[in-house]
Amino acid sequence: MEVEKKHKKRTIFQKWFLNNRFSIALLNILLFFLVIWLFNKISFVLNPAKVFVSAILPPLMLALIQFYIMNPLVDILERKFKVPRLVTILGLFLLVAILLVWIVNTLLPIVQSQINSLIAHWPHIWKDASNAVQEALSKPQFHSVKGNINDAINRAQDMLFKSGHEAINAALSNISSAISVVTIIVMTLLTAPFILFFMLKDAHNLRPYLTQFAPKRWQKSFGELLYDINTALASYIRGQITVAFWVGIMFAIGYSIVGLPYGIALAVLSGLLNLIPYFGTFISFIPAIVIAIMLSVPMVIKVLIVFAIEQTIESRIISPLVMGNKMEMHPVTTILLLIGSSAVWGLWGVIFGIPIYAILKIIILRVYNYYRNVSQVFREDEGEETTQIAAQNGENADLKNKE
Repeated sequence: MEVEKKHKKRTIFQKWFLNNRFSIALLNILLFFLVIWLFNKISFVLNPAKVFVSAILPPLMLALIQFYIMNPLVDILERKFKVPRLVTILGLFLLVAILLVWIVNTLLPIVQSQINSLIAHWPHIWKDASNAVQEALSKPQFHSVKGNINDAINRAQDMLFKSGHEAINAALSNISSAISVVTIIVMTLLTAPFILFFMLKDAHNLRPYLTQFAPKRWQKSFGELLYDINTALASYIRGQITVAFWVGIMFAIGYSIVGLPYGIALAVLSGLLNLIPYFGTFISFIPAIVIAIMLSVPMVIKVLIVFAIEQTIESRIISPLVMGNKMEMHPVTTILLLIGSSAVWGLWGVIFGIPIYAILKIIILRVYNYYRNVSQVFREDEGEETTQIAAQNGENADLKNKE
């Protein structure tokens, strides 16, 4: 009897603690936060590693972005046309150098001139736009909302001037930081091409090289994990850059047709800000509509038409064709992720929030599936579910036989 009681107690303990999914999940969460707490206590030991990573990360990220753009062409020419990788890489580097020379000599002076003129005339533009809005609000039909709109305009104006004043003060009071930023930019531009060259040259050997460091029984799964992460990053980076490029082209053409001042600079701004999903294009649209309001009502209508055409082409043709649904993210998830990551890490969170989320999602799903395959808890649940289904099928068969 005593042996049976001990066995029963042991069975209950195993069932409700050792082999209970909820208990195991709580234990894993506890261990996770315990590891974070320990790392926080020894953060001074990790500071050199943090400085090292922050130094190598910018050129590595720039080279990685260029790698995902160039590597498909290198692979296609090598696989289908038997062109040596080295020849294609050198050809692409020469093409990029020619493109950079053209941008510096042709496009950059135009954009720089328009940006300088826009910055110099922006206070006058904002004042004229505010006066135009005030004149429109003076009509009787807008009396009920006039106060709210005036408050919103004043708050936006105060915020813009306050942000600009703070940025200027910060730049002037922290010259050493500015020098370090310039140093980082120069070092990134100098070292990124070398990193990119070797990444393109040895692209096929990178995954097998990393896989060999994993234990033999995990090498296949680890290789598949690296493949999934690489595919997700490649799809996101290529898609975002391609869409941003065509958005800039469409706005440049549209603004040039309607005759909007500073159209090229605004188009470049729209292309860059389009890298921020959902919000970027609308943010870049604000200065365009302000300039249009300053000019005339017909110009406002023309700018709105350009924006509507661009959004239609982008959402119906370019984005589905380029991006598809490769990230497998719901729009609500993307928006909440952008809001949360921007609140925690600012601009870097907006830029890197989605790819980091995609990587973590792949890793967590892989770990979860592995745990599902090896866990006794899931096997018991699946066994019970299979038994219940079999019993139900047997009962249904008996009922049919009786009928």
